[in-house]
Amino acid sequence: MKKIKVFVIDDSAVVRQVLGDLFTRDSSFEFLGAAVDPIFAMDKMGPNWPDVIILDIEMPRMDGISFLKKIMKEHPTPVVICSTLTEEGSDIAMTALSLGAAEIITKPKVGLKDFLNESSLLLIDAVIAASHINLDKMVLYGAKEQETIKQKFVTDISQVKATEKIVAIGTSTGGTIALEEVLVKLTRDKCPGIVIVQHMPEKFTETFAKRLNSICEIEVREGKDGDRVLPGLALIAPGNKHMQVKRSGAQYHIEVSDGPLVNRHKPSVDVLFRSVAKHVGKNAKGIIMTGMGDDGAQGLLEMKQAGAVTVAQNEESCIVFGMPKEAIRRGAADKILPLRDIHRSIIEFLN
Repeated sequence: MKKIKVFVIDDSAVVRQVLGDLFTRDSSFEFLGAAVDPIFAMDKMGPNWPDVIILDIEMPRMDGISFLKKIMKEHPTPVVICSTLTEEGSDIAMTALSLGAAEIITKPKVGLKDFLNESSLLLIDAVIAASHINLDKMVLYGAKEQETIKQKFVTDISQVKATEKIVAIGTSTGGTIALEEVLVKLTRDKCPGIVIVQHMPEKFTETFAKRLNSICEIEVREGKDGDRVLPGLALIAPGNKHMQVKRSGAQYHIEVSDGPLVNRHKPSVDVLFRSVAKHVGKNAKGIIMTGMGDDGAQGLLEMKQAGAVTVAQNEESCIVFGMPKEAIRRGAADKILPLRDIHRSIIEFLN
């Protein structure tokens, strides 16, 4: 089995040492080395280019975002961002994802060495997921101008009838791009209530939801415990929390709670999908999109068994054909669709 070649760019000697030791010990990887900043890195990586780059944001001479723009233009390579991004700085994380970063891992400002050692499995999973990215399918938004000007409206919840149909979407690596592609094409009058799990660290889901909300006609926001699922509204599970759909009379609402990791994830797509299978049944549609691993495959199967309509994104349009592939293998998908057709399938389901 071919080893995954890894290179680390970080001005912290601790990070370079710990990650170097981690990827040297694991026989699945070939650790190519490390550099204190992108300029040094370019010289070192030239003769033996890595499969995955682990990149910091704040560095001397050239920052990580500038390097990410450069590398994706000149030599597209899967990149895992590992930085001390705070809640206030999570806009930077969204920028990195929109430029093509595969994963975001937040490292603390204190206790860094302990964190890196304790998070070795997380780091390894992130690099493996990044190595499976199909770069030909990676859409880069760095130069894209958002010209959509939408008129926001205030909904009087008491005047909105409970939706009888719900769409549940699960995605991971590449999902930030895929979700934007789907949600920007939906209109308020032809959109059922949508609940979404996107594998993403704590603090970033709110910023991600706000970004989508600014460019979509439908309303998009991070879900909060007790929120109702309503037409024209998409609720995104908060990072580091599980999200489930529950029913109260004729109304659906979400329950946001803590709990153990499921399939190594929190939020987990399986947790969401299973709750939809139980409480919504045939009035639901399940969609599993690009992502590494198998989270959501079993839940999608349970949705199908409960009478829901189920869809998997096809291999050709996936950045990582992991989660959809496993769902298809288990017979969980009624249809296999390219990304460009998924928004239409949502509209058709409502009708």
